[in-house]
Amino acid sequence: MYYLNVFFVYSILGHLLETFVYMVNSGESGILYGFWTPVYGIGCIIIIFCYQALFRRHHLSKKIEALTVFLIGAVLLTFIEWVGGILIEILFGYVFWDYSHFKFHIGPYIAWEMALIWGIASLALIFFLKPIVDKIIKKIPKWATILCSILFIIDVICTACFKL
Repeated sequence: MYYLNVFFVYSILGHLLETFVYMVNSGESGILYGFWTPVYGIGCIIIIFCYQALFRRHHLSKKIEALTVFLIGAVLLTFIEWVGGILIEILFGYVFWDYSHFKFHIGPYIAWEMALIWGIASLALIFFLKPIVDKIIKKIPKWATILCSILFIIDVICTACFKL
């Protein structure tokens, strides 16, 4: 249940972050109707899982941990963003972001500038946000996780039926 709750909490936090950014820049956040952006949940699960797998047994210096988290986050989240951009365009016919105007872009969906941001975001996730959010996740009742799962599945089905 931990990773499912991680998915929902960070998908909702990601949606709130994007909604705020897009309010400032007048845009749209996410492809689903609901109040979540799944790519943030997926990305956070991957970063947390990698961190736990790498450092649960090996206790390295904080500098090495931080550098590793930064590099893994920058690479994996950039890859997820690239795959997500392609899939969203193929499946839904939408282009939600285009980094072609960035100086160091590689195609429309990735840019070195964003990889840097994803690396920094990974550091913030592991060393600042995760300890706080984990306390909240431990208090989420099982029924709430089940309800979110049902609502999420309904949202995906509605999106597939009405936005395609």
